[in-house]
Amino acid sequence: MPIIEISSLSHPGVEIFSALTEAQLRYHIELDKGLFIVESPKVIKRALEAGYEPLAILCEHKHIIGDASDVIERYSNDLPVYTGSRELLSKLTGYVLTRGVLCAMHRPILRRVEEICHEARRIVVIDGVVDATNIGAIFRSAAALGMDAVLLRRNSCDPLNRRAVRVSMGAVFCIPWTWMDGSLSDLSNLGFRTAAMALTDNSVSIDDPILMAESKLAIVVGSEGDGLAHETIAEADYVVRIPMSYGVDSLNVAAAAAVAFWQLRVP
Repeated sequence: MPIIEISSLSHPGVEIFSALTEAQLRYHIELDKGLFIVESPKVIKRALEAGYEPLAILCEHKHIIGDASDVIERYSNDLPVYTGSRELLSKLTGYVLTRGVLCAMHRPILRRVEEICHEARRIVVIDGVVDATNIGAIFRSAAALGMDAVLLRRNSCDPLNRRAVRVSMGAVFCIPWTWMDGSLSDLSNLGFRTAAMALTDNSVSIDDPILMAESKLAIVVGSEGDGLAHETIAEADYVVRIPMSYGVDSLNVAAAAAVAFWQLRVP
């Protein structure tokens, strides 16, 4: 494997770590074959274990024989490793590398909604969540608390955003997910009833036995600001609320999602 020492911010090959925005990475090769960046050795290993294909590594000197050594040895024949000082790499990327290692990877070809939901009993629908931290936290909770798949509306943040991947601790590689272009009513054709998380006058409590009795349930979570759109709420079979105390009128969407996944998981 070539270990490539870089001494400037313009070294050929490192532009994928410095010059491209998240959107540009997404379409860097072809419309459906872009790249994404994974941060920290532990998360990189989870991506590799899930079958994601690496393109290049950027790491501090000490991690070549340290935290990144397993990954480097695994791809010893064909993966370029760019290395330099911590200060130079921070200037290159614009941030301090978490655990000193980045890996550029090829984006996967996503499966169809019908395919990932075929045998699922509990799925998550993310509608309008644009904060990468919240997306990562929702994926982490979904994987940990027994959800079978995640669907995202196109108005949500990309789960392969660098920060979303890091916050999820690699959970985006563990749970099946894809983009959803249709409406909530389309999920009924796959056997799902839909539960929209929203505080409305006609919401049922999250501990209502009718929800747990559903064999296939899609839990819909909404944006950080105004929550789910009225149109989405109107489409849902159930509108569900988490009981609040002390006059608190809502939970952060990631916290609310974790509560919902725990309460509504398959018994």
